[in-house]
Amino acid sequence: MATSRGGRGRRRGGAATPPAAPAAAPAAAPASPQKRRRRGGGGGGSSSSTARQPQLTSVPTGRAAYVETRRWLLERFGPTCAYCERLVPERTITLDHVTPRRGQTAYDRRDNLVLCCKVCNAAKADKPILVFLLGNRARVVALFKYGQHLSHQLLEMVKDLIPPDEWPAIPPPHSSGRPKGRKSSRELFGADDRGPSPYLDV
Repeated sequence: MATSRGGRGRRRGGAATPPAAPAAAPAAAPASPQKRRRRGGGGGGSSSSTARQPQLTSVPTGRAAYVETRRWLLERFGPTCAYCERLVPERTITLDHVTPRRGQTAYDRRDNLVLCCKVCNAAKADKPILVFLLGNRARVVALFKYGQHLSHQLLEMVKDLIPPDEWPAIPPPHSSGRPKGRKSSRELFGADDRGPSPYLDV
């Protein structure tokens, strides 16, 4: 009988022990799925934010976009370097990213591009714009005059570098005077237009 009681006791003890093991297992099992869900949720949030970023900060870019931006800047400012105000032949003037691109197409926007001579483009390289401007005050004045199309943040930074009472005059649009490529009468005939007509037969 002792043996059977002991056996029953063991069975009861064995029956009491198994419920404790399953109770521990469910507690550990939900912990790992919750962590996985949290990680998955966090990853989904970061991927969705990166997916939304181009819509807010970028526009489609490519060779055609650069050509169009270059043409637009030339019509507005003429072939003038936005950092030194030097007149440059149209075929040699370059485009410069005011805020360095660093491989991100978001910086290819028109409000981050200016016309620039090769000398200034090489001198600026990948320097932060503030460092480049502080190296020469004339660059600040030039960018104020030829960078009015830049983003609000860049334009405000340039304005902060010049006292308001020293702000230079903004040059008029380059193409507002006459159709592109057409010379004025003064350029054709000189300062004195009272001479004989060039169309008269000699």
